[in-house]
Amino acid sequence: MQPIELLKTRRSIRAYTPQAVPREIIEDIIDCGRLAPTARNEQPWEFVVVTDKALRSRIAQAADYGRFIADAPACVAVLSRQTKYYLEDGSAATLNILLAAHAHGLGACWVAGDKKPYAARVVQMVGAPEDYRLISLVSIGYPAEKPETRKRPLREMLHWERF
Repeated sequence: MQPIELLKTRRSIRAYTPQAVPREIIEDIIDCGRLAPTARNEQPWEFVVVTDKALRSRIAQAADYGRFIADAPACVAVLSRQTKYYLEDGSAATLNILLAAHAHGLGACWVAGDKKPYAARVVQMVGAPEDYRLISLVSIGYPAEKPETRKRPLREMLHWERF
């Protein structure tokens, strides 16, 4: 898939087939996450891949808009040390993970982490140090849906020279 097509066709997928995702593909996706841009090259992120169904179910119960995580074959918890730009860095890594999953023919969905009341519980559930921040949860699997896009037209949001 060409890069522009990849960007324009990625969608949030919340329904998955039960087929497991091969470990090598997950590792390649996470490798793309670690190569994201980062302020001052801090690379504050850590990634915990959760394939255990019981743990995914506990995470899904905690995440108010992430119940579908329980049915995804994998969930990535994107965590970060608390640096000045931890949220920007972790968000860049999350986007790389979403795009890499799509490039591999997988579906994925970004579930909020930072500033959510369940964030500290998820950090604890995945065994990370308590001073780490949960940036996002990303469900990953083979898509069982193909949602249509509802994006605003470019002409409504593109401004030249001034707003």
